[in-house]
Amino acid sequence: MRGHVKPQLPAYREACGRFRAQQVKCRTMKNPRIALIHATPVAIDPICSTFKRLWPQAQVTNLLEDSLAFDLAAAGKLDQTMVDRFCVLARYVESSGADAILFTCSAFGEAIETARGAVKIPVLKPNEAMMEEAIATGPRIALLATFAPSLPSMTAELEQLAVARKANIRISSKAVPAALTALQGGDDAGHDRQIAAAAEEFSDCDALLLCQFSMASAAERIPARRGRSVFTSPYSAVARLKQLLHA
Repeated sequence: MRGHVKPQLPAYREACGRFRAQQVKCRTMKNPRIALIHATPVAIDPICSTFKRLWPQAQVTNLLEDSLAFDLAAAGKLDQTMVDRFCVLARYVESSGADAILFTCSAFGEAIETARGAVKIPVLKPNEAMMEEAIATGPRIALLATFAPSLPSMTAELEQLAVARKANIRISSKAVPAALTALQGGDDAGHDRQIAAAAEEFSDCDALLLCQFSMASAAERIPARRGRSVFTSPYSAVARLKQLLHA
């Protein structure tokens, strides 16, 4: 037909590529898909509730692999097999269209760091945003955990971050495993009470970090102390993701 010009294939493909890139950029800016990867089901509700409150436009997906925590506790340390599993999980959600990944399992810092290098999208460790805020708050930092195996990893991560920020910090820590047992048994109120009671041992710190996502509900029960800030991972993580994706 006269006046009709058949597009050149390379140019057409390039134009289609630009269009798809614009679509992805548009989605990233307005309603990005955030893949949440969990090692325990009790982390799901706290982070999803925080997204609904702080960033309802985000498309949140959940991937639960609850053998991770059991296997870490049994092995007593992170091994290469565990690290490889985290890379597989990260690649899977990337291939499923995720714009960013948030791991909610706080005991696997080294594995998450390796997984970050295995994909091309932003990957956030569960507590790194909270730790940044804590270091900026003051040198006396307390870690309160309900999953005891997370404390060595979190302490090392916090120390490394302090070195990178040229900050001198003092770390104290405590585990309250009975609180996690209560939560897993459906006793949410008992979980929160035990955490609030344990927090009283850290009345003179600058920053008190609740190390598990599932601990966020207890923050409101911790009495206010002058000079002490209480941080929860879900709130800090969602705020950091919004910043990373310019949302």
